[in-house]
Amino acid sequence: MRIGITGKLFMAIFATCMLVLITMHWGVRVSFERGFIDYIKHSNEQRISMLGDALEDQYRRHGNWEFLRNNDQVVYQIMRSFEQNSDSSHNLPPKGWRTQFWVVDSQYNRLVGHSGPIPKESTRHPIHYNNQIVGWVVATPPEKLTRNADINFDRQQKRTSWMIVGLSTLLAAAVTWLMSRGLLAPVKRLVAGTHRLAAGDFSARVAVSSQDELGRLAQDFNQLATSLEKNEQMRRALMADVSHELRTPLAVLRGELEALQDGVRQPTPASLSSLQAEVSTLTKLVDDLHQLSLSDLGALAYRKLPVDCVHLVQIAVAAFRERFHTKQLEIVTYLPEQMPLFGDPDRLLQLFNNLLENSQRYTDAGGRLEIGIERLPGMVRIYWQDSAPGVNDEQLALIFERFYRTEGSRNRASGGSGLGLSICQNIVEAHGGEIRAQHSPLGGVRITVDFPISGE
Repeated sequence: MRIGITGKLFMAIFATCMLVLITMHWGVRVSFERGFIDYIKHSNEQRISMLGDALEDQYRRHGNWEFLRNNDQVVYQIMRSFEQNSDSSHNLPPKGWRTQFWVVDSQYNRLVGHSGPIPKESTRHPIHYNNQIVGWVVATPPEKLTRNADINFDRQQKRTSWMIVGLSTLLAAAVTWLMSRGLLAPVKRLVAGTHRLAAGDFSARVAVSSQDELGRLAQDFNQLATSLEKNEQMRRALMADVSHELRTPLAVLRGELEALQDGVRQPTPASLSSLQAEVSTLTKLVDDLHQLSLSDLGALAYRKLPVDCVHLVQIAVAAFRERFHTKQLEIVTYLPEQMPLFGDPDRLLQLFNNLLENSQRYTDAGGRLEIGIERLPGMVRIYWQDSAPGVNDEQLALIFERFYRTEGSRNRASGGSGLGLSICQNIVEAHGGEIRAQHSPLGGVRITVDFPISGE
C-alpha cells in the first residue's frame, strides 16, 4: 500500500511529537526520582542530627552509655517525642524513617540498631561530650525507596505520568492529523488542477487561500493555465484564419481554371494575369506564415552589428516612393543626419518595408505618410503616422493580432494577409524594443517603435 503525502506528513509530525513527549517524560521521571531520594536523604540527615543532639543530652545526664546499651526503647521514645512535637515546630522533618540506623560508641561498638553489619559508606553524625566524640549516629544512605508509603507514592506518580503521556499522544495525533490535512489541502487542490490541466482542461483554476509559498504557487498555476488557455484559443483561431485565408484565393483559382476548361473563358493575357494575381496572393500568405513561424520559434537569424537606422529608412522609402506616387500618396520624412543603432540590418529593413507596405495598402489616395526618428534618453524612437482612414480604440488594441484586419478599407481587398504587423512586433521584440499603435494626428494610425541604445 502506497502512503500518500498526507500520511507521510502526519507520520513525520507525529513521530517528532512522540520523540519530544517521551524525552520529556523520561527527563521528568529521572528528575523526580533523584529529587525525591535527595529529599529523603535530607530528611534523614535532619532526623539523625536531632537524634544525635537528644542522645548527647542523655549522655550528659548519665555520664556513660549504659542507659542505652541493648535498650532500643530509649531511642524509640526519643523518636516518638519528635513526632509529638512536630506540630509545634516548622523546622522538623516529615514523619517516618526511610533507612536503617545505628547508635555506636566511640569505639564503634553497636549500642542500638540492626544486628547486621554497619555499612562503611553511610551517613555519620558525631555525639560530643566535653569536646570529645563519645559516639555516633549512623544511617545507611537512601539509594532507593524502602517505605511502602514512598513506594506507593512513586507508583502513583508513574501511573499519572503515563496517563498524561497517553492523553498527550491522543491529543498530538488528533492535532497532527488536522494540521497535516489543513497544510496539504492547497497541495491537493494543485494536484487536482494539474490533472485537469494535463487532460486538456485549460479552464482549470485553483483557489488561492494564502500568501505564502503555496499561495504563490497557486497564483503561478492559475497564470500558467490562463496562458495555456489563451494559446489554445489562439491556435484554434489561427487554424480557422489560415483555412479562411486560403479558401478565397483557392476558390477563385478553381473557378478560373474550370471556366478555362469549359471554354467559358479564353486563355487571354487578362485571364492569365488574374490567375497570376491569385497565385501571388497565396505565395505572399505562405511566405508571411513562414516568416511568422520562424520569428515565433526564435529561428530567424539575427546578425546584429552597429548600423545607421536613418540610412535603412532612406533605402526603404526609396524602394516604395514610386508605389506611393502611383497611389497619389505623399511621404514626408523627419530624419537626422544619422542615428546609430545596434541591430540586424536585414531584419530592420524588413520591419521598415512592412510598415511602409501597410501604410501604402491602407491609406486613402491623396493622403500622406510621415516618418520620423528621434533620439530620447536611452532609446531611439521611430514613428510612422499616416492619414485616413483611422481605427477605433477596440480595433487599435487588436492591430498586432494575427490575421486581424479592421473594417472599412483595411480589409482583404487591399491585398494584405493580416500578418505584417505581427511579424513587425516579433522583430522589434527580438531587438529588445517596444512597438505600439496609437491614433495618428493625421487621421490614420501612428506606429511608434522604441529601440534601446546599448551603454545608456
